[in-house]
Amino acid sequence: MSRDAEHPDLDVALPTEGQVAPHPQTIDLEDMALGDDYALNPDFVAMVVDAADRGDAERLRELLAALHPADVADLMGFLSAGDREEVLAHLDPEALADILSELDPEIREELLELLPPEILAKALGEMESDDAVDVVEDLEDDMRVQVLAAMPEGERTAIETSLAYEEETAGRLMQREVVWAPQFWNVGQTIDRFLTDSEDMPELFFDIYVVDPSHKPVGGIPLSHLLRAPRETPLAQIMEPLTEIPVEMDQEEVAYIFNKYHLISAPVIEPGGRLVGQITVDDIVGVIQEESEADILALAGVSDAGRDAGVFGIVRSRLPWLILNLVTETVAVSVIGVFQDAIAKVIALAVLMPIVSSLGGNAGTQALTVAVRALSSRELNSANARRIVIRELVVGLFNGLALALVMGLAVYAFYHDDRLAWTMGLAIIANLFVASLAGILAPIVLERFGRDPAVSSSVLVTFATDFMGFLALLGIASLILL
Repeated sequence: MSRDAEHPDLDVALPTEGQVAPHPQTIDLEDMALGDDYALNPDFVAMVVDAADRGDAERLRELLAALHPADVADLMGFLSAGDREEVLAHLDPEALADILSELDPEIREELLELLPPEILAKALGEMESDDAVDVVEDLEDDMRVQVLAAMPEGERTAIETSLAYEEETAGRLMQREVVWAPQFWNVGQTIDRFLTDSEDMPELFFDIYVVDPSHKPVGGIPLSHLLRAPRETPLAQIMEPLTEIPVEMDQEEVAYIFNKYHLISAPVIEPGGRLVGQITVDDIVGVIQEESEADILALAGVSDAGRDAGVFGIVRSRLPWLILNLVTETVAVSVIGVFQDAIAKVIALAVLMPIVSSLGGNAGTQALTVAVRALSSRELNSANARRIVIRELVVGLFNGLALALVMGLAVYAFYHDDRLAWTMGLAIIANLFVASLAGILAPIVLERFGRDPAVSSSVLVTFATDFMGFLALLGIASLILL
């Protein structure tokens, strides 16, 4: 049930060792399917679309056979709903098992609605438990009941147990297939078990977990170490300490632990300490990518607009943040009304205001991005927060001084007014200082109050820099120029 497993008797499969070499035309298709960057070739996608539109089953099977399951999943994103349905009809349960776990969530939800419960149940049975749970999560309630009812009792119980854990926790992320051995065994007994019980083991594993009589992990042995040790060596003699993951731990915390300790796999334990599963690095790569994408999108106040995202769905996700931004900007520009007499007397102020505001916005975004990344990677906490805040303020001050000098000289050269040049320079220094302060403090404060700093910080920083930009320029101008 490995994602990379090859099935010589399937329509969607690559040839394995010992299998008869494919027809030369298939080799040509494999060569042209992907570009040098491993992205799908547009010409190949066009061939699939043409075959699907014509309902040419033989040609579709030939084209799909040239692709890795991950590439078939990618291909689905370039097809229309009708063409996807046509391709889906030529995938059997074992091929689906490799492809479903690789699909974009939105596309997978669409395809799951087209699959009969019996076919989907067979496909889930071919998948690793963590991937199967991920797919079942996307099913509507009535469809989920039908699919689970069509599965063997053991597989159904494993999925239902995993679904009982909270979303985005280790319990949901883990796979229940795990290799363990009693602590009184030796190397030879463990290797013999691999040979006799291979069907009950995960397709891919890196460590053997040594457990006590209550099935609590007491150590771990990397597979490479086990194979190098003499057969009579007791497991207790070569086992190493483990980093255990509680089932209720948030997946972002799990990813942090994997990254910090350079883990390939880790055992998952329930509250009593009993071994219930494992998490492997391939799952963590997905979590890191998911969390990173979420943070990047949240900084801009948008959600993921996939290839099939609808216009109204995108509008609903972005409009609330734009409305909030409209409200804060209305408050910021109200400063202009207070100083409208100054603007009327010195028209150049109306030209220079956007420059001060824009520079502050960019400086604030720089500090904000650094702060959010540092918070998410645990590089910024209460132990070093003061030092980081002071560092960003000093950076903002020096950047402000440099830009003030450049902009002051430019204003003097253009308007021949030294007072206006001083006004512009001082306003830039003040705004970049405030921008750095807002950019570093906003995410820290929001996280301290239990809010996601990536979601709300950008609006607050924009408000602070615009408000201060207008206030600084017009306030200083009223003191120096009028």
